[in-house]
Amino acid sequence: MRLPRSRAVNERLHALVPGGAHTYAKGDDQYPQDLAPVISHGRGAHVWDVDGNRYIEYGSGLRSVSLGHAHPRVLEAVRRELDRGSNFVRPSVLEAEAAERFLATVPTAEMVKFAKNGSDATTAAVRLARAVTGRAQVALCADHPFFSTDDWFIGTTPMSAGIPAETTELTVTFPYGDLAATEELLDRHRGEIACLILEPAAQTEPPPGYLAGLRELADRHGCVLVFDEMITGFRWSEAGAQGLYGVVPDLSTFGKALGNGFAVSALAGRRALMERGGLRHDDDRVFLLSTTHGAETHALAAAMAVQATYTEEGITARLHALGERLADGVRDAAATMGVGDHLVVRGRASNLVFATLDERGRPSQEYRTLFLRRLLTGGVLAPSFVVSAALDEADVDRTVDVVGQACAVYRKALDAGDPTPWLGGRPVRPVFRRRA
Repeated sequence: MRLPRSRAVNERLHALVPGGAHTYAKGDDQYPQDLAPVISHGRGAHVWDVDGNRYIEYGSGLRSVSLGHAHPRVLEAVRRELDRGSNFVRPSVLEAEAAERFLATVPTAEMVKFAKNGSDATTAAVRLARAVTGRAQVALCADHPFFSTDDWFIGTTPMSAGIPAETTELTVTFPYGDLAATEELLDRHRGEIACLILEPAAQTEPPPGYLAGLRELADRHGCVLVFDEMITGFRWSEAGAQGLYGVVPDLSTFGKALGNGFAVSALAGRRALMERGGLRHDDDRVFLLSTTHGAETHALAAAMAVQATYTEEGITARLHALGERLADGVRDAAATMGVGDHLVVRGRASNLVFATLDERGRPSQEYRTLFLRRLLTGGVLAPSFVVSAALDEADVDRTVDVVGQACAVYRKALDAGDPTPWLGGRPVRPVFRRRA
């Protein structure tokens, strides 16, 4: 496969945009050399690059486009608002309607405030927790890969350049699924931790009693429990993981699937906390998500259409069914080609990822490169196996066929003990690394 136009546009992007993309996870360093397609357009579960190649797409919009590209119901809702104005000097009635729709969909929350991206929402949760507790330290789950672009989190990653050590020292970590370790952390920093923030679930299901145990620990130590539901929101259930598992956080944040690609996120939670960012209290005011574009009418309309579609059409169940078909097919294809212990599918069916392991069972960027190259040349764009509801069974079956072809090459590389001849250039790189 040759992508001359994509390569030319990638060069233009690097000359104009640091990193060549507006999100590091979309960078061409995440793809095999000279095989980083630049997208022209998408429809449903398919995208086309500027060279005219068509792909079955997974992980659409970094998990944000869960209904599929150009979803008719979402576009209809957006178009209704475009001719009516997008932003005013006072709130639109749509802000009330969108809040009512959200709180009906996520009934464990009592108030909500909308923003444009997940980072702003999670940072707002941290600020609110610090304000209501009077404490400075934040405890985040070390096993979850991303919470925010802001200093309190990025300072804990290898890309911490530009962030003062004093800021990073205010963030501590706890392991997922280990209540004893979390309790020890809270005891060691007794009276200092403002909040526990984590994804309620990720690649593994929460151990029995774990989330309820965190709820009890947070109450006992007087800290705020924050669920980052950017991914679990809608993909686990319409009401998020909190609705599925029945554990209510003090605050939670939503995004990604909320707008089906349109820019909208949400901070939601208990009224007693959320009101600290409002006008009906006597405490010190919290500057909480005051954003110029936070309530753009067309984005809120998109969010309402997404929620209606999920609840009326059983989208979460469809995502799970498609994911189960894909996971079973990939595992069978890998096992048939003798690489079942090296290409490993993980996660909830609606949120699948894959691991590529070398001859000794260690995670390998080289084998990931080999695998991605074969997927791309087979017409599958899959940095993950996260499904969208726009896929059909034929798309999934075609994907499994391509995976089988890729696994045949994977087996050859394992037998040779060296994937280098099949890489086609430098290997893909981790997003979080100290040096470019």
